[in-house]
Amino acid sequence: MATLMAQTPTLSSESAAPPGSGAIRFNGVRVGFTRQTGQHVRALEDFSLDIPAGQFVSIVGPSGCGKSTLLKVLSGLVEAEAGTALVDGLTAQDSRERIGFMFQRDTLLPWASVEDNIRIGADLSGQAPANMQRRIAELIAFLRLTGFEKSKPHELSGGMRQRVSLGRLLAYDPDILLMDEPFGALDSQTKAAMGQELLRIWAHHRRTVIFVTHDIEEAVTLSDRVVVLSPRPGRIRLDLSIDLPRPRSAAQLRKDARYIDYIDRIWSQIETVS
Repeated sequence: MATLMAQTPTLSSESAAPPGSGAIRFNGVRVGFTRQTGQHVRALEDFSLDIPAGQFVSIVGPSGCGKSTLLKVLSGLVEAEAGTALVDGLTAQDSRERIGFMFQRDTLLPWASVEDNIRIGADLSGQAPANMQRRIAELIAFLRLTGFEKSKPHELSGGMRQRVSLGRLLAYDPDILLMDEPFGALDSQTKAAMGQELLRIWAHHRRTVIFVTHDIEEAVTLSDRVVVLSPRPGRIRLDLSIDLPRPRSAAQLRKDARYIDYIDRIWSQIETVS
């Protein structure tokens, strides 16, 4: 991992997160919705969680427990019935421009090139035109997309498409990255490679990340903390700090007894409630 990082182009220092930006606080959040039958369903109940700026936190739990709903509340896409979700003390509406979202399926424009898809993020961030092209070129090199600048999404592999999605997100330059199963549709080998790519990017940027996944090994490999939710309505069953050295290699972690123990502890919580 260290050798890989040494061989990879770096980004300018302006992309590093300023100290203290991106701290998140969920306090007593309750969210519900009404089905077409008229039945009211509670997605989250009394959810409270503090995430310091720059921390990588994964959210796991059974399907329908409110993992994605959490991201939508923080980004202002869903309104909480009660409680607050704050970024550095600001509400979702006031901090929306500081948050970037990445989904399981890429949302690349099919007619646009790699370069132009990444440019969308830079355009939305309001960067000066003089800086924009340099920033895009840096990201393309950093994400190992050199030579594919003019390629369209249909000409790329699944992993490369997700790297372009990451590039667009980084070009927007948010303080917080919300990632809703971004690698869930990839095969296991590509998924592992993208996890290493994400760790490399996060090590450079140190943005706050909330990463939703069903993959327990992925969560432990990537994260500083793993939060396990109960079945609906989602509440925290376990908030587990992952004390494993960085940089991390999935192959090396599998030989670490602590890694196995973390996975077992998380599985025990999920199996108890499933």
